[in-house]
Amino acid sequence: MGLVDDDDDMPQLSGSALDALKEFYGERDARLKQFEELKGKAEDDFEGKLSMEAFTEDWNASQFWYNDETATTLARQLLDGATDETKIAVVSAPSAFIQLKNLMASGEYKCRPEIKLLEFDERFAVFKEFVRYDFEKAIQLPAEMKGAYDHIICDPPFLSEDCQTKAALTVRWLAKSWTADSLRLIVCTGERMEGLVTSKLYGKVGTKTSNYEIMHAKGLSNEFRCYANFECDGWKWAKQ
Repeated sequence: MGLVDDDDDMPQLSGSALDALKEFYGERDARLKQFEELKGKAEDDFEGKLSMEAFTEDWNASQFWYNDETATTLARQLLDGATDETKIAVVSAPSAFIQLKNLMASGEYKCRPEIKLLEFDERFAVFKEFVRYDFEKAIQLPAEMKGAYDHIICDPPFLSEDCQTKAALTVRWLAKSWTADSLRLIVCTGERMEGLVTSKLYGKVGTKTSNYEIMHAKGLSNEFRCYANFECDGWKWAKQ
């Protein structure tokens, strides 16, 4: 007897599984289209409203974007007191960077500080401010960035002492000065990093735990905190 293909022996997807698969590919294609549109706008030095929707989170790479309210609050504090001569470094916090771009484009702020996004994810290279950054190579960055930045935000990608320490080395290398009076610093990371952040790594510049609650767009099981070396309209020091 010859071999006969029998379609009945082939595994079949249920109707609901097929619908889910179609939805998955539809969402993927929509995100790709969004990203290509964003890339084109960025290449044209687009100054309109930007969104993180085109940049899907990769949890394996420890990517957890802030929600818009949190990102905007952080961006406002980076712009507070800024002038045309101010230099702002955004280290591993792309959602805050996006809101910085939006606030600058809104006309609300007249100053035009220099902004750099230090980020591992090369999708963000669509922006002219992008500088590729790997915390494992903490100070392997363009030489002109050393000691140049007045306002810095850092959100280390991993909750480990090794990652936190290397990210802090980057921040120290970028900072124009290492005093509380002249550096405006925000560090967003897990609650269990509090002792390390407020003492060993950033204690010298007056960094303390604030009462501001960092919120992520898709939630996060780890308790996150905003540490800073200043109080402002957005937060006060947390009660100890």
